[in-house]
Amino acid sequence: MKKVNYHTHTCLCQHAGGTEIDYVNAALTNHLDVLGFSDHGPFPDDRFGGRMLYSQLDAHIACVKELKDTYKDKLTILTGLEIEFCQDSLAYYQHLIQERGLDYLLLGQHFFPSAGETKNVYDMPSSQSMIDYAYSIKEALETGLFSILAHPDVPFICDIGWDHYAEEACDIIVAAAKETGTVLELNANGLRRGTRAYQEGERFPYPLAAFWKRAAGAGLPVVIGSDCHNPRSLWDDAIETARSLAQDWGLQLTDTIPLRS
Repeated sequence: MKKVNYHTHTCLCQHAGGTEIDYVNAALTNHLDVLGFSDHGPFPDDRFGGRMLYSQLDAHIACVKELKDTYKDKLTILTGLEIEFCQDSLAYYQHLIQERGLDYLLLGQHFFPSAGETKNVYDMPSSQSMIDYAYSIKEALETGLFSILAHPDVPFICDIGWDHYAEEACDIIVAAAKETGTVLELNANGLRRGTRAYQEGERFPYPLAAFWKRAAGAGLPVVIGSDCHNPRSLWDDAIETARSLAQDWGLQLTDTIPLRS
C-alpha cells in the first residue's frame, strides 16, 4: 500500500504551522507517494473562523499547483480543501472543483444546523444532537462533491456517551457513505490529543472504537488521515497507531480516493 496523506493543513488556517513547501519537504523526507493539501476551506463571506481568508485562496491554489509541477517526478501532489457543507453553498463547491480546479473536497463538518441554530461539533450538548449532525453529513455526501468524510466520529471529543442516538447517527453516516461511494477517514489527530477520562472510561477523544467497529461491517473503504497541523506530524507515531487500530477493528484500508478534477 502506498504512503499517502490527503489531510494536510498549513499556517494559512491560523492554527497550524508550516508552509506548503515545508510539507512537501516533509513528504519527501518520509517517502510519501501522495500528498494532498486540504487546508480549511474559506467561504466567500469568510464565515466561521480558524481558516485562511477567501482573499488568500487563489495564491494558495497557485502555490500548490506550482509545487505539483515542480515535484511531479518525486511526489504526487493534490489540491484539495477541507470544508463544511452549508445548504446555501452548493454552487460554490461546484465552482471550487470546476473553475478553481481542485482535485477533491474533504468534508469536515465542524458546524451543522440544528433546531434553527448552527452548532459546533466541539461543543455538542448531547448525543441526541448527533442525529442532526448525521443528517447534515448525509445531505452533503448525496451531492457527490465530497471524496472523503473527515473524522466522522469527531463529536465524541465531547463526553456525550454511546447510546441509541449515537448508534442511529452512525448508521445514517455509514449508509450515506456506502450509497455515495465516499471514503471514510480514520483521523490520527485525535490520537495525538492523548487519552482522557470519559463517562465510559479512559479513551482517545477519537477515533472511537464503537463507531468504527459498527462501520467495519459495511465494508467501506477507509483512509488514514494525518490531519497534520505541523510538518513534523505528517507521518508520525499517531499514523502507525491508527494503522494498528484499523487492523484491530477490521477496517478495509485504501490509499486512493475519487478525484473530482
